This record gives sequence, structure tokens and C-alpha cells, in this order.
Amino acid sequence: MKFIVGNLINNLPNIKTGRILTTQEVFTHLIEQAVLAENLGFDGYGVGERHGAPFLSSSPTVLLSALAMKTSKIRLLTTVTVLSVLDPIRVAEDYATLDHLSKGRLDVVIGKGNDPRHYPLFDVKDEDQWAALAEKYELLKRLWNEENISWQGKFRSKVDSVTTEPRPYQQQIRIWHGSASSELSTELAAKNGDPIFSSNTFHELEKYQALIDHYRRRLDHYGFDPQQAVVGAGARGLYIANTNEEAIEKYRPYYEGFMSTEASKVNNSPFKNLEDHIERGSALVGSPDAIIEKIIKYHQAFKHQVQMLSVEGLELSEQSEQLERFATEIMPVLKKELPSTIWDQNKAFTLQ
Repeated sequence: MKFIVGNLINNLPNIKTGRILTTQEVFTHLIEQAVLAENLGFDGYGVGERHGAPFLSSSPTVLLSALAMKTSKIRLLTTVTVLSVLDPIRVAEDYATLDHLSKGRLDVVIGKGNDPRHYPLFDVKDEDQWAALAEKYELLKRLWNEENISWQGKFRSKVDSVTTEPRPYQQQIRIWHGSASSELSTELAAKNGDPIFSSNTFHELEKYQALIDHYRRRLDHYGFDPQQAVVGAGARGLYIANTNEEAIEKYRPYYEGFMSTEASKVNNSPFKNLEDHIERGSALVGSPDAIIEKIIKYHQAFKHQVQMLSVEGLELSEQSEQLERFATEIMPVLKKELPSTIWDQNKAFTLQ
């Protein structure tokens, strides 16, 4: 299994002091954390996209470009690029540029996002979100794989004999489809033989497993081998301690602080409290052995090759400590137990 650190850059008040970090402090820490993740042996670092408080991740291409200049090995991912509200030509140009700056270390995860505030902000009607995503994905894919494109759709003006520059550094930038709530995402991914990335954060295992199972069935329908499916999955936070009880006690204020925000409430999470989220959901909170057991349990259900972790919201010193503990006490065990070749040299992603 490969492991990435994900960051939506959620800048909430400190649970102890009430202080909110300055934007400069947040971005400085983001760069430092990506460098730390690379030095600790993590396989990737992901930056999300949100367009409103408390998130500071409105410009992931800019932030990932900064990370590209400070790192040399770690994969850089968008988690996710909210393509439903963006111009595919701008996306094609910006991320191809980033692909060059990173020397081919870019993976793009697309989706409609789960924050309804961005639709009126970018003049996209809520009822059009899925259709806009599908149409813009098709244009983006053509822009990266073809030249002299002529195209006409519903959600942007037509293009005539367009070749975007620069061309991508990679022969093919891998596009993942974010999956959280609808079979429309898994259908679009399967139709095109693309990988999916399950958010796997706010709901029970069974909900996300049903979407992943649908994806594999539809891969088979479209003539791809479902045994070759590439799947990634997130998790609801990370907190490691020597005992489960200690981890729960220390993580509870962070958990309750975020779950009480409007950004969290929009997801309609069914869990009653942190203990319920650990028992029935993906929260990685407990001893090293408990977290290893939890990830293996989810792997048995999802058969995913990539696991994303999040430590945002914790004290900055605790974020580093948690990543260090995971890298030394958990990651080596799971890499041995659940091997994955994605992103390995000369292991290009193709479905047959």
C-alpha cells in the first residue's frame, strides 16, 4: 500500500488558545509538512480545493507548484480539483505547467466537491453539477491527449483548433475521480477506465464500499478488467497514542471542534460521537496495532492501493509527531503486508 498526506488547509482556531494562524504561517507549515512527509518516506502529498472559510485551499495549483520546488520524489495530488466549476482550458494549462515543475510527479483527482458554496460563486447551477463535471472532464482529457481540438458543449463557449500549452511533461497525467456520494462519479470513472479515490470520511464503511463495488462492476461492463482497478481511500483523521483510551482522550477536542463547523455539517455524518466514528467509520484513532487493524479491515473491503491520511487541525507540533509515528510504527508493517506497485518506476497505469 502507498500512503499520502492530504491537506484541505482548514484554518480553525487553536483549541487551547483560540488563536488562528496567519495565512503566511499556514502556507509556511504546508511546505514544511510536505518536505517532512517526503523525508519520512510517504509516497504522496495532496492539497484540496475549497472556496471559503475556514479553508485556505482556493489555489491548489499555486500551492502544489511551491511544493514541487521544495521536494524531489513525493507524488503531488489534487484532493480534489473541483472541475465542475472550473474552465477545462485553464485547468489543462495550469496543471500541465505544474507537471513540468514537478518533473512528472503530478496526479489530478477531479470531482464536483462537497461544498455547495462554490456553485453560485462560479455561476454553476446546483442541478448542473454532475453534467458540468462530465462535460468538462471530457474536454480536459482531450486537451491533454490531442492537438488542434475543436469542441462545443453546454457549459463553456466552443473552441476551434485549440492546442493548449505547455503540453504535459508526462506521457499521460493520471486522472482520478473523487468518489463520495453518487454512482455518477464511479460510472464516469469506469466508462473511461480511470481510477477512483473514495473520500471515506464522514459515513460508514458500507456506503463507500457500495460505490467501489459499483465501480468495479461498471469497469467490467465497459470491457475493462476489474481485477486491475486502482482505488484510493481517505480516512477521518489520524491520532496515534500508546493506548486506544489515550488517543481518544487527546483527539476528542480536535474531532468535536471540526465536526461542529458548518463545513462539516453539510456532510450529514451519521456518527453520534468520536467513539461511534471509530467503531463504524474510518477514524484512525488508537494504538498503532488498532490503526493497522483498521486499515487492513478497510483494505479487505475496498482492495485499495493508496491510503490518504490527514492530521490537519492538530497542533502543528502534534501534526509532525503523528506523521513521524505513523511512518515508523505503522507504515512499514502495512507496506509489507499490503504491497502496491502504483507510482513505482516503469509501472504506468493502464486498464485492459
